[in-house]
Amino acid sequence: MEVQDRKSEEGRVFTIPNILSMARLVGVPVFLWLILWPVFGGPNRDGWALLVLALSGISDYLDGKLARRWNQVSNLGRLLDPAADRLYILSTLLGLTWREILPLWLTATLLARELLLLVMVWLLDRHGYAPPQVNFLGKAATFNLMYAFPLLLLSDGTGWIASLALVFGWAFAGWGTALYWWAGILYVVQVRRLINAGTAAA
Repeated sequence: MEVQDRKSEEGRVFTIPNILSMARLVGVPVFLWLILWPVFGGPNRDGWALLVLALSGISDYLDGKLARRWNQVSNLGRLLDPAADRLYILSTLLGLTWREILPLWLTATLLARELLLLVMVWLLDRHGYAPPQVNFLGKAATFNLMYAFPLLLLSDGTGWIASLALVFGWAFAGWGTALYWWAGILYVVQVRRLINAGTAAA
């Protein structure tokens, strides 16, 4: 009976944490539209883009915390949360690189890590394994990057606020990139162990 209840809980869809993750996903195209509008001759809406990023960061913190506190961890949530994280990072990379706020080398470094993880997920699926849950290090990396991107966007201006944002933005970007790759390497090690254990058992 307990096993059935646990499976029923993990199969839930419309929980508050999942709704927060869905809202974050909806915000991705909104953010892209806001940040790229000036590129196509529209007005500058960086303030609204910053607000969308800030709300996504808050919801990223809340969905995991509420899921654990209210016992609303679900299979869908395990997919939505990292998917929303990656889509926000990718959309922000695209927008800030297009605006020439981020250098191409940093974008390439972060995208290479994403490509590496896609290969790992493909290998896991090929051997019949589900992707491992996001670990603390991966969350810390995302946290740093989600702080870095709004600050770097804010630095695309003049005055002392832009200067401070530039310094702190690059500090968060440096730590975030290092942690992002560290988490990626640990993920590769974890995948290798799983596949080797499965091969040995067979």
